[in-house]
Order: sequence, then structure tokens, then C-alpha cells
Amino acid sequence: MTQTIHDYSDLTNEQCSLARHARDARFDGVFFIAVKTTGIFCRPICPANPPKEQNVEYYTNPAQALKAGYRPCLRCRPDSAPSSFAWKGVETTFLRALKLIDAGSLSSGSTVELSERLGISDRYLRQLFDTYLGVSPKQYAQYLQLMFAKQLLHNSQMSITDIGFASGFNSTRRFNDAFSKTLQLSPTQVRKSKPMESVSNHIQLGFRHPLNWQHMLNFYRVRQIAGVELIGENDYQRTVVINGVKGWFKATLIKDNTLDIEFQLSDISQLRSLTSSIRRMFDLDVDISKIEAFFKSIDPQLVRQSGIRIPGVLSTWEAGVRAILGQQVSVKAAIGQLNLLVEELSVNGLAVNQSSAPGELSITSDQAYEQNKGNEGDKTDECLYFPTPEQVSAADLSFLRMPNSRKETLKRFAEYMVENDHEHPSKWIALKGVGPWTIQYALLRGLGEPNHLLSGDLVVKKFIENKPNITPDSVSPWGSYATFHCWNQ
Repeated sequence: MTQTIHDYSDLTNEQCSLARHARDARFDGVFFIAVKTTGIFCRPICPANPPKEQNVEYYTNPAQALKAGYRPCLRCRPDSAPSSFAWKGVETTFLRALKLIDAGSLSSGSTVELSERLGISDRYLRQLFDTYLGVSPKQYAQYLQLMFAKQLLHNSQMSITDIGFASGFNSTRRFNDAFSKTLQLSPTQVRKSKPMESVSNHIQLGFRHPLNWQHMLNFYRVRQIAGVELIGENDYQRTVVINGVKGWFKATLIKDNTLDIEFQLSDISQLRSLTSSIRRMFDLDVDISKIEAFFKSIDPQLVRQSGIRIPGVLSTWEAGVRAILGQQVSVKAAIGQLNLLVEELSVNGLAVNQSSAPGELSITSDQAYEQNKGNEGDKTDECLYFPTPEQVSAADLSFLRMPNSRKETLKRFAEYMVENDHEHPSKWIALKGVGPWTIQYALLRGLGEPNHLLSGDLVVKKFIENKPNITPDSVSPWGSYATFHCWNQ
């Protein structure tokens, strides 16, 4: 009988064995190889000589390998592997919990608060994690913190103290103790083993090839908010507010499977939340090759360009505003109103707050853009931040050049989000003026949900009207990707 690996995927041990011996990069991040004789776990692409099969165990999540007592390989660095959500037969609630914890929800909150956000009991949440991962939610969150810290030790010149705070630990002592106990290495040992010097305030994010970076940049360029975003020939940069902390980042494609992220934050403890948001924005945790092969089997004309992913935005709030302003108007008209809204309501030239607290890095957004002069795209001497629900709800929106009914919808939406910013967008349907298209757009770009074919969109409707094989059911569970391929025709 075929023994399956320690998860709920479709892979068997035999398939994993073939993939690791071939060092097949398509499986990088899909599973990990734990070697019993060394106590180390690796990626399938590890350059070390492959161990004998009887000495190997397979896991689909680093947390499982760490729980079993294995430590990460210093050579192939499992901490830098692309993430994978290729779980089969798993409850949607558990997958939502994974994403929320990955985004840092337990760094400052409790499992009770996370359970309430998911609409389940704390006990049931623990049962889900015990069933699917064999670890508690808190253990999983700490494993993520430690693997993120290990990545920073390799990829940055940040001090060990700053790395501890950036990873979500409240003290250097607690960070050192947890790191040494779980990874069986001290932070100093990992720092000494890093293969090359890196630039401070940079981190590399891996993903599975292909990524059509130019298509994504072009999509953002057409929808750019002056002063908040700046799109160059090979980079995307914007100001951000993460959990109340101001900052800035610049994403540059440096390899076929790696984005370099330059960042500045006023509170370094929000770095993991920032990187999680960036991974979602650029849709880095998906196996595009599998999706495109699936689409080609439905209709060969659907995929005209390879590597198209979901270009997200920073939050569901921003996605909702963009969607409301875009109701029944062209993209150009919607972005014109969006730029007007941001210019009127954002505070010009805000500097990232400077402080002497541990781990804090400071820079003004003006300086950030000044450092990157020479990129293509509009320049502005004043950098802005996307307005908050509080700002929009308190504002007189008469300056917007659009029907009063849409202004009222925007105002209602802002008032709702002041108190309900963590609610799932599906609940917005109760708001007057917010319909299914607006909600789907927010789900698609704000949460990166994969299965929303916007069949009511005029461009999508026109493309599929003579293609009976392309329906919401036929492209499921990848309807969102089908939407972007339809828009790309």
C-alpha cells in the first residue's frame, strides 16, 4: 500500500522521492524532506547528495518538520522556499486561519480573538490545527516567526536585536531562547553561516516561476495613485500603513523566481505583516503552471500570456473604495476620481514617525521617492498615504465629480468600515449601493480569493459569450485567474 506524506495533499511518498532526486523546482515549497540520520529538513532542490529513502520523511509544512524535532538546512534554507497552499480536502475555515496567522494576527492578538474573527470557537480552532498540522495555532505562529527570523539572518544586515523585534518577539532574550530551542542553532550561528553580504533593509521573497512581472506592472501603472504608488520599468513601490504603522516598500524582480523587497518601517515589529501583505499583493503563493495547464484543457485561447497572477491591493478597504469609484465607469475615469480623493484627504509629505524604540527604522516617503528618481512614471515631490475609513467618513465628498448616489455609497461604506474593517466583504451586500460586482472585485483584489470569474463584467462577458466551455463552474476553483486572462485578450 502506498504511504502518503504527512499532510492532506495528493502527493505520495513515491512521487516525492522522484521529485527530490530530480531536484524538480516545481515542487519547491510543496513538500520538505526530513533526514532521520542528520536531524535536518531540506527543500526538494537542495544541492546536497540525496539521502537513502529509508532515512527520509516527507512533510508539506515546515511547522510539521520542526514539531518532529528536525532543524532547517543551512544550505538550501527552507525558510526561503515559496509558500504553498496546495492543500486538498481541507476545511475553508482552516485555510483562512492559516492565512490570517501568516499575516501576523497572533503576533498581537489571541487565539480567542482569531476564533471570533473566523466565527468559530477557540476549542474548534485548536482541533482544526491538531487535525491538519499536529500543532497548536500558537505553536504554528511561533514557527512562522522563527523561520522568518532565520530568513532575515541570512538576507539582511539588521542586528539580531532588530530581527527579534521584526519577527514579533517582545524581547531579545525570549527570541534567542525560542530560536535556539526550536531550531537547535543560535541566531549568531546562523548569522555566521550566511553565504553573502546583503544590503540592509532588503529581503528576498521567493515564488514559483513563471511570473509575468511586466503584465503586473502595466496593470498597476494604469491604476496608479500618484504620490502613493510609483511604477518603474522593473519595480513597484508605494507608501503603506500596516496596523497603524507607516512605511514604504519597493519590489524589484531580480530573478525568475525572486523579488527583492526594499523597505522602511517606523516600527520594525510590523515587517512580517508587511511581507505577508506583499506576498498576497503580488500573488506569490500560487503554482501558476498548474492553473494555466488547467485552463488550456478548457479553452486553448484563454491563456494568451503565461505567468498572469492576481495584482492585489493592500487591503479590502482600498479594494472596496476602488470598486465603488469604478462602478459603471471606465478605468481611466475611476482612477481620476481615486486620485482626486487621495489628494484631497491624505496628509501631504508625512514622514514615517521617528523613534528610539528598539528595532525602528525611519525615513520619509518623500526621501524614499527621491532615492528612486530616474524610474519611469509620474514623479511627485509629495508622497501620500491611502486615506482611512475615518478620514472618508468624516469628509465632505462634494469635490468628487460623480453622481451623488455613488458619493453616498462611498460614505456609507466608510462609516461601516470604521467599525467592521475585519468583516468578510460578503457582508457588504447589506449596504445600499454595494452589489455583487463590487464585492467580487474586493474579494479578488483585496483578499486574493482565487475563484471569482467576474461574468457580469463587460469585457469578460464579451470574451466568453461565444465560448460555451468557459463558465464559472468550468474554471472553478481558479475563476479569478480566468477573469484576468479574459481582461488580457
